Amino acid sequence: MTTDSLRIVEYYSKGAVRSYEVKNDRLSIVPVPRNTGFSTSVTQFFKEVFLPEGYPDSVSDDYWNYQKWDTLQAFCSSITGTLATHAVLKGVGVGDSSATAAAATITWLLKDGAGMVGRILFAWLQGSDLDCNAKKWRFVADILNDTAIFLELLSPLFPTLFLPIVCTASVTKAIVGVAGGATRAALTQHQARCNNMADVSAKDGSQETLVNLSALLVGLVLTPLVTGSQQLIWLLFILFTFLHLLFNYHAVASVKMETLNRRRLHLLIQHYLTTGVMLSPAIVNHQEPILAGFKCYLSYQLGCELRHVIREPRDVVKHEDSLVIISLTSKQQRVHIALHKDSTSHDQLRGCVQVELLQFIFNHWNSYRWETTDFHQLFDNYYIKLSNIIKQEPTITGGVSSSVEVELIQITEEIVSQHFGSLKIELEQAGWITERNLLGPTGWRYNLNHDKFV
Repeated sequence: MTTDSLRIVEYYSKGAVRSYEVKNDRLSIVPVPRNTGFSTSVTQFFKEVFLPEGYPDSVSDDYWNYQKWDTLQAFCSSITGTLATHAVLKGVGVGDSSATAAAATITWLLKDGAGMVGRILFAWLQGSDLDCNAKKWRFVADILNDTAIFLELLSPLFPTLFLPIVCTASVTKAIVGVAGGATRAALTQHQARCNNMADVSAKDGSQETLVNLSALLVGLVLTPLVTGSQQLIWLLFILFTFLHLLFNYHAVASVKMETLNRRRLHLLIQHYLTTGVMLSPAIVNHQEPILAGFKCYLSYQLGCELRHVIREPRDVVKHEDSLVIISLTSKQQRVHIALHKDSTSHDQLRGCVQVELLQFIFNHWNSYRWETTDFHQLFDNYYIKLSNIIKQEPTITGGVSSSVEVELIQITEEIVSQHFGSLKIELEQAGWITERNLLGPTGWRYNLNHDKFV
């Protein structure tokens, strides 16, 4: 029995590595033309050692840009770290015949102890925000790292204040350790696209080790040159700190996260209500501020105590089947969102979209320039209702009446109920992930259906 000729090509990542041919019931290997020069072999070796298995298909599209800038900033940080270590060792008495080992040990222990306390306190105060604003805290961590190095360089110049200065630097570095480690994990989760978080993390560690090794070799050359020259030490610190922050900003700005946090959701929804266009993750991430937030009329808490949203006993019956309850206090420019114990990421996103809708309404209240936006085309009937409310209270200086607050909640709830399904579809079509979010809910939940909270 004979068969027609059949070619089977085997791939590793995107490159063909082997070809088989089935002809006349026989299997034979067909050579695949490959560049097997020395440079190709070296490149392949480095790819296998320092890049995740299956690169580039196994990682996000922004992986290479981020890692490129991250590697450069890590090198600069290692150089300035070498200068700081030299300064601290000098401060504790290395090379000073009058210094005692006991005094140096106590100083070092106090410095490390202050850092441990700082690490615990920072993780307690800011732990939940590290996921929600990973890019911000990644950049803040490096600013604090440079601040700590600056303090360490400064410490030998003030012998009487040496201990407080190095303890402050140690606390700052501890914060860097928490923020840097946590945000690295968040970014690794974003970059790993084939359930390969461990591989991506391990290869990132290999890259960092290679960078630190390179910086160590450079440090061996620099240390003898800068010894005794404060001018040269500070010149190198300023140069490498500038490069460190520049490269780090480029690294963080290159990340294109598809999950929604409050900053990205704000940009997305406000633009959608104004133009009717749903922006892609690449555009929104480019517009997202790294450090500064947005000046908004309303602030909000996602996940609050029930007392903030239940004003009267009858409200309990009214919201018996609700998964999300929203309350507006415009005089305090505050929105509270209570979450049911069974509420999902979908419900949290829906509640935050309603807040952004309220935000849009208040932003256009005083100017009353609805005609410049696509809001009236998107929600024509509700546009008329809202216009009538605004005519009754043309200014919101000092907030609006409680009856108007209730009306606004009802109208925006109706809009979201009617349009959230289609909005979610548009989000997913634009490339956003809606199954999970980074909107930062607190731990408060309620249950109105049982006598005892389960």
